[in-house]
Amino acid sequence: MKTIVLSSVLALLACATLAAHHSAVQFDFGKSTAITGVVKKFIAINPHMQLVLHVKDAKGERDIAFEGHSTNNMYRAGYRDNLIKVGDTITVYVAPLKDGSDGGYVTAALTASGVRFGARSRAELEQERLKAEGQK
Repeated sequence: MKTIVLSSVLALLACATLAAHHSAVQFDFGKSTAITGVVKKFIAINPHMQLVLHVKDAKGERDIAFEGHSTNNMYRAGYRDNLIKVGDTITVYVAPLKDGSDGGYVTAALTASGVRFGARSRAELEQERLKAEGQK
């Protein structure tokens, strides 16, 4: 009887853990968008980084929530503790939400001081190409 109870408890714990981690199907990783704003919340935790930026753009002024890689993936991509703090202005490169609403999955970030971490995004490569063409 103890074995059945223990097995049941372990199975429930495993299901709860799996349910807590969701799919990234809602993000369009075929596209990339650069968004600049002021950090209102930044938490580097597992399974996903959490970020809220205060953004002012053509749509108006609002807070946008993002998620990103796990802490260890961010660290391997150049992130270090205290690199991003509340009040900092940063640019994030995101895979946007497929439904077109605000938000996305952060694939890279650039601080106001020029420190970056993450993969080179399509938006970033395009900006670099346009800048290089403008200098010719």
